[in-house]
Amino acid sequence: MEIFAYCLMPNHFHFLIREITNNGISSFISNIQNSFAKYFNTKNERSGALFQQMFKAVLIETDEQLLHVTRYIHLNPLTSFILKDIDELTNYPWSSFQEYIGNDSRNIISKEFILGFFPTLEKFIEFTKNQIDYQRQLHKIKHLSME
Repeated sequence: MEIFAYCLMPNHFHFLIREITNNGISSFISNIQNSFAKYFNTKNERSGALFQQMFKAVLIETDEQLLHVTRYIHLNPLTSFILKDIDELTNYPWSSFQEYIGNDSRNIISKEFILGFFPTLEKFIEFTKNQIDYQRQLHKIKHLSME
């Protein structure tokens, strides 16, 4: 599998992943959840499951959807009001946004594919920034929708 974006939040996480081999995503998520549960349980001298449900997977069908999901993932700490402004996002250590803008050299993600949709890095950053207020408004009302 190939990771395009991620964001770790206090009570959930987001990954934008392309599956290369069958069951690659399921295996990856299972390994993350199991490893973290073992770590957390050992550290806190407890046992049992940490996660309430299976992960949700959504098929990305268009390039436009791919770009919007990338932006959604990167803005999640701002949307949830964990961070106050975009400047804090550039230093948020639990997101791939830092790697995209060159503040992190971990090479966890495959950023070239996403960046290939933009003529410059500045345009990618501008694209990401231009929906902060809109996404925060959606976050405030999302609990009002019916499934």
